[in-house]
Amino acid sequence: MSISEKIKVLCVRAGISVAELARRLGQSPANFNAKLKRGKFSVNELQNIAETLGCTYENYFVWTDGSHI
Repeated sequence: MSISEKIKVLCVRAGISVAELARRLGQSPANFNAKLKRGKFSVNELQNIAETLGCTYENYFVWTDGSHI
């Protein structure tokens, strides 16, 4: 699942539209939709999306032994 698809699923789960998420992030829906199409988000942007939707974003590498960096 792409990051854009994950964001759309998060919106459904949070009960808001993608356009509403964009407005809550201080962006225009058109600009945010273009960003979704590109699928390019910085870690900071993903953390802001998560915070806005009431969840957390964790970004790390996981080794087969379960340790992560």
